[in-house]
Amino acid sequence: MRPAALDWSVENCTISRAMEILGERWTLVVLREVFSGVRRFDDMRVRTGVPRQVLTNRLATLVEQGVLRREPYREPGSRLRHEYRLTEKGLDLWPVLVAVLGWGDRYLADPEGSALSVGHRDCGAQVRVELRCADGHEVGQHRDVVPRPGPGARRRTP
Repeated sequence: MRPAALDWSVENCTISRAMEILGERWTLVVLREVFSGVRRFDDMRVRTGVPRQVLTNRLATLVEQGVLRREPYREPGSRLRHEYRLTEKGLDLWPVLVAVLGWGDRYLADPEGSALSVGHRDCGAQVRVELRCADGHEVGQHRDVVPRPGPGARRRTP
């Protein structure tokens, strides 16, 4: 049986566009650090082991794409430097990181567990990502979600 997905084009797919920004190996690691409150270049480099040039490039891309913004700071007696802060666009990536963390915890964690967890500030309970439809129904099984053409889809020509 021929999949219906072959009937529409994915030329303007936003997953592809997002992965152009987020798909490099170190990008989500850098974002993990910024979400954890690590905002300065040297702290990120030491904590993650990301090579200096790679970190420079990742941060530049995230700033250029509006995910992070550079904020100046100056330690007493030192030159002006910048730290990296999340923009609204960047903050909207938090569920993505929580989903990746949950997947990693399920399939890749050491026997003693993950090195990171995320909790609800108010009650302390662990936070996880769940799927809901626009009408508010929780989607219990992933197979209950059906990909379909979106408003920007173009019909493929044979």
